[in-house]
Amino acid sequence: MIEQKSTVGRSDPQPPNLGGIEAKQQILDALRRHTRETYDKPDLGSLKPITFADPVAEFKTKTTTTAGARLIEVSEGADLNAVVRQAYPDAKTIASNLPAVNAQLNPDTVARAQELERADVGVIRGEIGVAENACIWIPQTMKERAVCFASEQLVIVLRADAIVSNMHEAYARIAASADYFRDYKFGTFISGPSKTADIEGALVYGAQAARGVTVVLENTR
Repeated sequence: MIEQKSTVGRSDPQPPNLGGIEAKQQILDALRRHTRETYDKPDLGSLKPITFADPVAEFKTKTTTTAGARLIEVSEGADLNAVVRQAYPDAKTIASNLPAVNAQLNPDTVARAQELERADVGVIRGEIGVAENACIWIPQTMKERAVCFASEQLVIVLRADAIVSNMHEAYARIAASADYFRDYKFGTFISGPSKTADIEGALVYGAQAARGVTVVLENTR
């Protein structure tokens, strides 16, 4: 039997077993060395991001259709704990570090992130809503960010006046803020429940994160 061996990258010395930034930099350097053609970055100044006359209304529609999430509208200052309990009356374990939520698990004080896997409901606060795709910007404001992904159901609290039309506006707000990455160097956009149809085209919810998402929209107008 003839053994076939790959020669890809054979001319390069094998990198040491490094982690983090060093390994990433070695990969990028190897890609640059093997790049045969380069192209100028296109001018993106002519792009016209989509805008909406009423971003809040568009966000509501996209949240309950495209994103597949549930939407609960409340007035500013509403009893958030009561809202969560009413939405999930059978939940035994709620995880949150929001002061207004009476939680059984706190992602700031758990000994291990794995403890959050037993949360029936996780409650977090979003900072920016995007109307074009119902994404919500979630900066890490807790020690264990697993609460955003390990909870069976996820509740995202969002102010209505924090909704913008498109991702361009969202990233501009993120770049303009010095608060988002002050304590933790992580943030993510979440849009509805986790879903995938990779296997046989069958849509499965909860494959990588929350099985269901409820957006609690605090009306501020």
